[in-house]
Amino acid sequence: MLLDLSVIHRFADLAADALGAHREEIDGLNVYPVPDADTGTNLYLTATSARDALCEVDGGDAREALAAYARGALLGARGNSGVILAEMLGAALRRLVAADDGERRATVFADALRLASEAAYAAVGSPVEGTMLTVCRAAAEAGLARAEEPTAQTRDVVAAAADGAREALQRTPEQLGRLAEAGVVDAGGRGVSVIFDAVDRALTGRRPTEVAVRTRPTAGPEAAPEAAPEAQGEPGPHLTEDGPAYEVMFLLDAEDASIPTLRSTLGALGDSLVVVGGEGLWNVHVHVDDVGAAIEAGIAAGRPHRVRVTHFLEQSIRPGAPSATAARTGRAVVAAASGPGLRALFEAAGAVVLQARPTTAELVSALVATGAAEVVVLPNDFRTMRYAEAAARTVEQDHGLRVAVIPSTAQVQGLAAMAVHDPAAPFGRDVLEMTATARHARHGAVTVADRRALTLAGPCEPGDTLGVIDGEFVRVGGALEEVAVDVLSRLIGGGGEMVTLVSGADDAEGALAEAARGWVEERHPSVDVVCYAGGQARYPLLVAVE
Repeated sequence: MLLDLSVIHRFADLAADALGAHREEIDGLNVYPVPDADTGTNLYLTATSARDALCEVDGGDAREALAAYARGALLGARGNSGVILAEMLGAALRRLVAADDGERRATVFADALRLASEAAYAAVGSPVEGTMLTVCRAAAEAGLARAEEPTAQTRDVVAAAADGAREALQRTPEQLGRLAEAGVVDAGGRGVSVIFDAVDRALTGRRPTEVAVRTRPTAGPEAAPEAAPEAQGEPGPHLTEDGPAYEVMFLLDAEDASIPTLRSTLGALGDSLVVVGGEGLWNVHVHVDDVGAAIEAGIAAGRPHRVRVTHFLEQSIRPGAPSATAARTGRAVVAAASGPGLRALFEAAGAVVLQARPTTAELVSALVATGAAEVVVLPNDFRTMRYAEAAARTVEQDHGLRVAVIPSTAQVQGLAAMAVHDPAAPFGRDVLEMTATARHARHGAVTVADRRALTLAGPCEPGDTLGVIDGEFVRVGGALEEVAVDVLSRLIGGGGEMVTLVSGADDAEGALAEAARGWVEERHPSVDVVCYAGGQARYPLLVAVE
């Protein structure tokens, strides 16, 4: 395999973080094909969806990781630019996965760049120069030219591609009149340049060259150039002078043979058509006036799902403007939870509950959907905490919400924080109290190993019982009850007045939790014990000591 897992994860983090850092800048460049100021946001959410999918991969198979990353981008692609980016990533990664060990690395990378460019052009109904397509092609051409040199290495190819993208970006106003009128470079092209800089940095460590760009104001529709928005090709005679009114996106389960007809039908209905994917799963994007006809075309081709329709006039008003948040009142709590019992506990306490380990995009949607002006997030998992922080930044900037992420890395910490939540208290005081409570709730768990591994407590084999405290393995082997007592003994040894026990799906009758309760009541009679049926997978018992 040409790439190891550490490089893949490094690129995924660098790409998502860089697009997040440049999101507002790229949004401000957005004048084509529709001046809706969302290209940076769409690219960022697409990249974070891909990273989220990558983080879900267990084990050390780089090919599986690349496939998961590409699929995550496809499923989470947002907007015209995000769908095109997903196709670029998918084509490039498929080439890397298929590479033989005997192939020259520099040649493989250059070929992957070429395929990314070709796939992007093929996916767009009517390609237009001066866009992200042009920037990707220029990067590929620069990489291919460098790879032809006998001494060129992979780092040389990716560095040349990044430089080529940056140079092509500066030429986009010469190729597209709308950009020249607004005095900006192409927004999607800027995003592609940021992606190539992330590839370069992941493989070479070279920091990207800063690009000076001039953005347009993003306060509202009056900030857009007066010229009518062009489409991703020549608009059909049925469209209004100002272009289609709606953006339609959906995922589609369909046979490959049905896609040419779908492209033809949608191309006649509107513009900015992009259809990407393969092997039965497709992501479809189009701008139309007749939303129903677009969805019917999808139904004729296969099974559309995750249908999303956006009206451009509404979208052109920046959600961060005061009018967008005027109707928001009150405070909400959004919590991620695993297991029906745990979800019911959070819901009973008043939280909006998501399935454990939601994606960044799912968190963004949930935060916005609360309708609250202030939102507290309980990630209840270390990995989800990073996604929650990214989602919080997005909705704060785009929707004007006030969001706080409580550093709860375990479900029982979330329960403890929820118990002290006071929606009537000032926001800062409520967040401070919930944070302090979560941090002071020492937590542990009992689980069973599903594979061979080396832990801090020693090696384990599949089927071994494991004791966990604060995310670290402290015990390997022994009966479930034995390990549970060991974990409790260590936690209570540090002091505590209350123990919370949550039984999992593998202890549906609660026998392990009851045995643990009995031990606490016998050995520590002054400590209160509370038991819940959580129903969580993988962990027969969760423990918290406060």
